[in-house]
Amino acid sequence: MTKREIADQSEYLDRLLNEHEAAEFLSYTTRALQNWRVRGGGPKYIKVSARSIRYRRRDLIAWVEERTYSNSSQAASV
Repeated sequence: MTKREIADQSEYLDRLLNEHEAAEFLSYTTRALQNWRVRGGGPKYIKVSARSIRYRRRDLIAWVEERTYSNSSQAASV
């Protein structure tokens, strides 16, 4: 991988997404993200201000990977 490709990948993964973009990326609603922020269990987020929430694509991908299983007995043991 070239330095430019690494920089492009890092830029892609670390770009801050707003709530709507993050919900679209995960194929969930913004309301689901809001509920997870209150109740816990959702992806990591960045609170820029009282009314401004952002998500890094890297954190969204990590959250999905933590919930990826190869069979149903794996999911039941969690």
